[in-house]
Amino acid sequence: SFLCSRRLLFGPHTNTARMLSPATLRMASLYNQLWLLLLSCATVTSFLSTTRSSPTFQQKQQQWPKLHQPLRVAVPLPDLGVVEDIGLEPELQAESAPSDPRVGVLLLNLGGPETSDDVEGFLYNLFADPDIIQLPGPLSPLQPLIAWFVSSRRAPKSKEAYESIGGGSPILKYSNEQARLIREAIQQKYGLAVKTYIGMRYWYPFTEEALDEIQKDNIEALVILPLYPQFSISTSGSSLRVLQEEFSKHASKYSKMQHTVVPSWYDRPGYVQAMVDLITEQLDSFTSQELEEQRKVGDGTLKPRHVLFSAHGVPKSYIEAGDPYQKQMEECVEKISAKLPDDVGVHLSYQSRVGPIEWLRPYTDDVLPSLGEQGVRNLVVVPISFVSEHIETLEEIDIEYRELAEESGITNWRRCPALNTYPGFVQDMADLVIEALAEPAQTVTEACVANRVRDVELQPLDERLGINTAGIQGVGGDFDGSLLLRDQERLVARIAMVGVAVTILLELINGKSILQVIGS
Repeated sequence: SFLCSRRLLFGPHTNTARMLSPATLRMASLYNQLWLLLLSCATVTSFLSTTRSSPTFQQKQQQWPKLHQPLRVAVPLPDLGVVEDIGLEPELQAESAPSDPRVGVLLLNLGGPETSDDVEGFLYNLFADPDIIQLPGPLSPLQPLIAWFVSSRRAPKSKEAYESIGGGSPILKYSNEQARLIREAIQQKYGLAVKTYIGMRYWYPFTEEALDEIQKDNIEALVILPLYPQFSISTSGSSLRVLQEEFSKHASKYSKMQHTVVPSWYDRPGYVQAMVDLITEQLDSFTSQELEEQRKVGDGTLKPRHVLFSAHGVPKSYIEAGDPYQKQMEECVEKISAKLPDDVGVHLSYQSRVGPIEWLRPYTDDVLPSLGEQGVRNLVVVPISFVSEHIETLEEIDIEYRELAEESGITNWRRCPALNTYPGFVQDMADLVIEALAEPAQTVTEACVANRVRDVELQPLDERLGINTAGIQGVGGDFDGSLLLRDQERLVARIAMVGVAVTILLELINGKSILQVIGS
């Protein structure tokens, strides 16, 4: 009964576990390990006093908890030429090992409309996600209605953008091809047969559909791999939250399936080298004439070649709430830049902001004119957040930003392709899956808690907006009339929040600031 109570407290599918801090979870994990050690000692003592064929011993062995263990998969190790049964205790390896579990790999991605007719539905799903567009708490029930209104107004303009790249997003095509190649690479290098699945956040095939397929295939060990190198609440976090909700609602349905999550992989040497290879190919494409043109600009101190890493932006409030995205992005760019030639200037900017709130700076559409003013002529733009081509690379970068760059005097434009099906990237993802099977499992709940997915919602709304409910400058919180003061402040705050929401709505609909709307 004691083990059962601990399971309820620290199990991966409970509300309690979701609210625990990473430090608390680490302490719980350490406590689990110490308890299992004591339990093992007690079992050895019992074993010495009973026969190995004792039904009581066998029954207890089957009831041992399996917390924080690797997924039990037999993986061939190429360097050793042997098979290592990962996760089995040494004393149990001598006994007959169970057959290998059915292994699945779930790749998570954004999704995108395949045709122009899909655009409005895709936009609705995007704006209806509170991890993308956060409304003030009192207005959150209106999000579906606002999402419908905004998506219907913005759909015509978005359709034009998709028409300019062929009528739809190629993200599903690339994701399917990546899944196939990763599956084949695992089979070829490790001799392990796995099934791969695609779970999109905002369009078909949705994550829920992928889970249905996983259930039909009776997958017993699942590696969950977001196709975002860096973790963010708005990308990997949003997809993992869907999974966590599904696992929590249907705990018994998934009780026989072990799973592990790879929250981010921006610092993997294989990924870094793949990016370096693709960037170097573009850097080497500058002709001697183009390099000479750069040397003649200004006082000659500018480096002859420049690289601009254009990352997808996120609201600044996410970073302040603990989102690790910016830190991981900067570390990622630093690792890649360290492997580039010394005569290359490196820059980082953020694109794709929406609405009137402050997003991560500097913005790409500000950096490009600035580079032009500095005299930069040879520029390689790298879509660092994306592993496959889609609207933000093919339309926003290739069309909008290229036009802006050329208008700013950047005459020799290059764009590094997304990783897509680059062999080095595919092989590194295959290695990553095998490593995830061998390492201690990290559940969806643990990944969410460790990356502070819930923190944006956990912080009180008044505190997020900077409203002081303890008197002026924190003084007078114990005054008898403080409740009246708090009510007045909250009333003013609610009015302000309605104003903010209306402003956000108008700017999303019109695609420009409220001042521009009034001025027009």
